Amino acid sequence: MAFAPGASRGSNARLPPEVNRILFVRNLPYKITTEEMYDIFGKYGPIRQIRVGTKTDTKGTAYIVYEDIFDAKNACEHLSGFNVMGRYLVVLYHQPQKAHAKIDREKKKEQIEELKKKYNLDSDK
Repeated sequence: MAFAPGASRGSNARLPPEVNRILFVRNLPYKITTEEMYDIFGKYGPIRQIRVGTKTDTKGTAYIVYEDIFDAKNACEHLSGFNVMGRYLVVLYHQPQKAHAKIDREKKKEQIEELKKKYNLDSDK
């Protein structure tokens, strides 16, 4: 199912801004192995890296990094909703700017609170 080199990859092919080489996968079976992940996702193109979550808060998730953005797009389109061991995969493009935005907001709130304390301002005003 992988694209032939150059197939549907015209030089003026425009991709949406959220599309990138890194996919974030949720709802994975806890017992899935990295080899099984390579078997499933490797059908869509060469993979640079797979990181499967092992901690309690990251179990059932993984990051898949493809060599080519078009392979990642093809995998995302075909594997979102794919049934693996009785679980339907949720495949998304990794969006680091959204993850960092939440952290940045928290830091800014802390900075505002520090400034309020420094200048003796009430937070009720």
